[in-house]
Amino acid sequence: MADARGSIHGEWSSGLVFILAATGSAVGLGNLWRFPYLVGENGGAAFVIIYLLCILLVGLPIMIAEITIGRQGRRSPINSLLAVSRDEGRSRYWSLLGWLGVAAGFLILSFYSVVGGWALFYVLQSLLGSFQGITADAAGELFETFVGSPVDVLIWHTLFMVILFGIIAAGVRKGLQRAVTLLMPLLFVILLLLVGYGMAASGAFQEAVAFMFQPDFSAVEPGTVLTAMGQAFFTLSLGMGAIMVYGAYLPRNESIPRSAGWIVGMDTGTALLAGLAIFPIVFAAGMEPGEGGPGLVFVTLPIVFGEISFGFALGILFFVLLSVAAVTSGMSLLEPATAYLTEQGGSRIRAAAIIAGLIWLLGIACGLSLNVWGDFHLLPGMNVFDALEFVSNDIMLPLGGLLIAIFVGWQMRVHSVARELGLSDESTGFQLWLFVTRFVAPAAVILVFLNALGLFGG
Repeated sequence: MADARGSIHGEWSSGLVFILAATGSAVGLGNLWRFPYLVGENGGAAFVIIYLLCILLVGLPIMIAEITIGRQGRRSPINSLLAVSRDEGRSRYWSLLGWLGVAAGFLILSFYSVVGGWALFYVLQSLLGSFQGITADAAGELFETFVGSPVDVLIWHTLFMVILFGIIAAGVRKGLQRAVTLLMPLLFVILLLLVGYGMAASGAFQEAVAFMFQPDFSAVEPGTVLTAMGQAFFTLSLGMGAIMVYGAYLPRNESIPRSAGWIVGMDTGTALLAGLAIFPIVFAAGMEPGEGGPGLVFVTLPIVFGEISFGFALGILFFVLLSVAAVTSGMSLLEPATAYLTEQGGSRIRAAAIIAGLIWLLGIACGLSLNVWGDFHLLPGMNVFDALEFVSNDIMLPLGGLLIAIFVGWQMRVHSVARELGLSDESTGFQLWLFVTRFVAPAAVILVFLNALGLFGG
């Protein structure tokens, strides 16, 4: 039975460690690289408000549901869904939802590791003083030369995957737990230092606050909601198996709703702090945040770090922060497939090596699509990198979240869910969450899919 089921992979030593680990999964390049440039491209505060609504009405309820499956199943996402389906008397084919999550995480890490390699490369460049006095043309050339070099991209992609393999191969307590307890406090300290610097540049900080929190809804376009929803799933690591497998290691005596609330709050706060750290620096240099796109972090910021006071130290801090966030998220993407392969028999080290190796190979294709394979389109108008990002982020993650909400909200017995959450099935809080999980969150995801299909005329 579910009550007697234990995790063969081990458990977190406390609820706090789980919160740090899941927050580390959620806080990554999505917060520090993707969120700021999406805010810049989608009208600032209007996008932020839509994003926060997506987090509250969709992200938090589905995160609670995903953790619930993981802790009851106590296995990888695939086997957790198989076990919970049996517990609830449902079809074993619900385990396909676990496969969807593991596959999404696999695909995401293949291109995520390439960008993680960029972050590591820029740590080295900041230490070498490459940004000092750099011009806009030189910053663009630095990035384009690096990304355009198959050898350089491969080297740094490989280094990033080796780091992740080392952590995952060591196990839950010796690998994952040690990494998050060291890296997450470091991440928050660096981020707060950068925000503190932004506040010191008072005029630019006020401009950044206005940009992020004074909405102009005329800037909202039909695709803005889809983008915000995709970012909500991407940043919270929903639908990719990461939160579910971390939930499998959560001790029984810890509250799922409270833990999920802390995770969502810390992740969202980190994204907002990242904006308050980055935008004052950009505004202080007289630049526009919407112009950089994905290159905001890797092209625009190096220019700024080369011009402002303490830019050398700030550049080092920022790219170390970016690398730490990439590692904490990356290891959560590698864990679900590794856990599943371990459960099939054999050592964890061997499982981690096989999965990391396969992702590394696919990551090579993503890296090469930015240079020598640039003319090859996996989907119309999309190279391998862009196609995998689109399929995983805009389709697989929302679909996974939708099915998680349906499974927990409609397929699991109400008293089973309430017991796992430590709540009375008649309590107001539980009934509100159940309503949102059954109706609001699925409806929101379905509307996003209809919008993506162009059925709203956008």
